Amino acid sequence: MQKKTVNERIRNIAIIAHVDHGKTSLVDSMFRQSGVFRIGQEMAERVMDRMDLERERGITIAAKNCSVIWKGTKINIIDTPGHADFGGEVERAISMADGAVLLVDAAEGPLPQTRFVLSKALSAGLSVIVVINKIDRQDARPKTVVNEVFDLLIDLDATEEQLDFPLLYAVGREGLASRTLEEKGTDLEPLFQAILEEIPPPKVDLEKPFQMLVSDLSYSDYLGRLAIGKIYNGMAKANDSLVCVGISGIPKPLRVSRIQTYQGPAMVDAYSAEAGDILVLSGIEDVHIGDTICTRENTEPLKRITVDEPTVSIRFSRNTSPFSGKEGKYVQATKLHERLLKEQLLNVSIKVSQDQDKDSILVQGRGEFQMVILIETLRREGYEFCVSRPAVIFKYREGKRFEPVERLFVDCEGLYMGIVTEKLSRRKGRLVNMINHGTGRIRLEFSIPSRGLIGYRDEFMTDTKGTGLLNSYFSGYEEYRGDFPERFTGSLVADREGNAVAYALFNLEPRGNLFVLPKDPVYEGMIVGEHNRENDLNVNPCKTKKLSNMRAAGKDEAVILTPILPMTLERALQFIREDELVEVTPQSIRLRKRELDAQKRNLSPQYRKEAS
Repeated sequence: MQKKTVNERIRNIAIIAHVDHGKTSLVDSMFRQSGVFRIGQEMAERVMDRMDLERERGITIAAKNCSVIWKGTKINIIDTPGHADFGGEVERAISMADGAVLLVDAAEGPLPQTRFVLSKALSAGLSVIVVINKIDRQDARPKTVVNEVFDLLIDLDATEEQLDFPLLYAVGREGLASRTLEEKGTDLEPLFQAILEEIPPPKVDLEKPFQMLVSDLSYSDYLGRLAIGKIYNGMAKANDSLVCVGISGIPKPLRVSRIQTYQGPAMVDAYSAEAGDILVLSGIEDVHIGDTICTRENTEPLKRITVDEPTVSIRFSRNTSPFSGKEGKYVQATKLHERLLKEQLLNVSIKVSQDQDKDSILVQGRGEFQMVILIETLRREGYEFCVSRPAVIFKYREGKRFEPVERLFVDCEGLYMGIVTEKLSRRKGRLVNMINHGTGRIRLEFSIPSRGLIGYRDEFMTDTKGTGLLNSYFSGYEEYRGDFPERFTGSLVADREGNAVAYALFNLEPRGNLFVLPKDPVYEGMIVGEHNRENDLNVNPCKTKKLSNMRAAGKDEAVILTPILPMTLERALQFIREDELVEVTPQSIRLRKRELDAQKRNLSPQYRKEAS
């Protein structure tokens, strides 16, 4: 009979929360107070946000592991993203954890991503510690937020044990925690103590040989591919002869060159690792997320990691503009395909497939924002390519079309309720709830198709004068709600190659909003602005003023152009139509027509249909 026991020397926790509720700042304070950094040692803010994009945007994109030692117990911490688009990272992290610390902002309360990450933790059966963070905010309402968390747990069908959750109040940035509001916290000892007492130690089987589930992959220039995961049974030593059991179920032999574990935010070499710990194996080439690494004698696979299906797709293709190859390092379609396949190995929520004509690559993911981060990452690595407008993935059942639907939460001033409701109603949104706290701001809850949110966020910020908040989560598939106009404006399209001229741009300003500046290079088929009317308009942004030897009656006036908004990836993807593309290079983001030649566009059936 197999004997189950627990490893009291280890705790594995995932820190989960909505975006910007203080996960990474709390981990920083845990590092300081657990002795990971010595007193007086300089420590950068948000140590766990190692990617440049994470530091620039102030969010966590990829789940990352670290550990601290508290009273002789090793606490493995997984810092998870708070955005629903990176749900694959959350699902990977939860597979390594035995409990979760849920952070909730004391002013904002549970938001859509709070619901998303909490539902994943509850479905995995994790024990949850609730921490009401940022109680020092002037608009904090901790008692009300606790009730909202309780209501959320009931709504997510939590068990009685999960409803009886330990509750703490904290100021994560300052490193303070307490068990009651009246008690003034001095450090994070209540949090560490709650983790040791409330989070169960990992259950292991002493009689079974080594088994490990691969939950993450990384790469080192010196060690090769790194497989990261939790040891479920047995022990591992360097140079052990093991096998990898993939999705096919066929064991593949492998040899481990080095074993590493986490110490603080860094990885350190170890001779061996015990069951329940999170391990990093080096020297393994052919391994994927969800595989089981075990001994030759026992090839029984563990349950694979499952993630939600993708709901959004984007087509990547090589850059075919006249400026192709001038700014990028990698321009070939094969190089782009290889890089996207590598991303698929590291990110379980992305699916990559190539068309039969091999001209474009279809990438499916969890949301528009996840695609933006992927495109920006490739751009910074020197890739040059074109991307299409994001499109939702439909499903067909019994001859009917079903589309992904999201639950949208809008937080804005009451003054803007009318325009927001009107715009979302046009996009087939349905108002299902409204909450007014009497503070001048209201919270609206909509059920809206995912395609209705593509291109709406910038419009929403303009309508609410930059004061509105927009959050959503995927709620399921519903029957297709019908068509709606995606854009009420056309495009100003350049009709020749050259450099934009201030004189020409000044005369084009009455036609719409411009995207280019004087001296910017343009080419035929490139979109240089947004037309005021619904149709596209071919224009000449390179036109210069005709000079003559006749003296003018008055002095020429200086041309003063209206400042333009810099083009960002989010804005570009939200603007383009089906017949348009975004040209992405390491230095530039340009909009263009799929068909660059104006005559061919005029002859296309789609163009004639739009003109009529």
